[in-house]
Amino acid sequence: MAGTNGKQKTVRDMILSLALIGLAAGFIYLLVPHDDHAPDIQRVDYRVELLTARRAASYPVAAPEGLPSTWKATSVRFQGEAGDRWHLGYQTPDGQYVQIEQSTQKRADFIDDASQGASATKTTEKIGDRTWTHYTGGRYDALVLDGTTGSTTVVAGTASFAELTKMAAALTMS
Repeated sequence: MAGTNGKQKTVRDMILSLALIGLAAGFIYLLVPHDDHAPDIQRVDYRVELLTARRAASYPVAAPEGLPSTWKATSVRFQGEAGDRWHLGYQTPDGQYVQIEQSTQKRADFIDDASQGASATKTTEKIGDRTWTHYTGGRYDALVLDGTTGSTTVVAGTASFAELTKMAAALTMS
């Protein structure tokens, strides 16, 4: 019977060790700060890039005017070597994402890329004096400007069609 007592001590010691490790891990977890909030995305000033793009691009470059300050510009770039590609990204007031994409690349390929694979629907919408086609997809929904030659304009993102429409309505092209 002497051997049984030794095995019981070993099991008891192992359980005590695990409990001690669990307490230490819990204590460390409580000491580490936890922030469940989304990081604050910094607003970017895109005026210089917009002026550069408007000088260099072979088409009228789109940018919004008159959006409320709750819409935050978060990313901008112009790539002249990549089909005069213009990108301007925004965070909406409710934290969704909207981007304006323009390019002289092949229309179908560019729409697929800018809309992250969204597919055209039969829905069109007149926004101001422009007609836009709705595209729906798994990740992004999009509005694609109809009736342009030489370039393609896409407003896409995780935002609702109402917010995409608000962005499209605010666009000025020059």
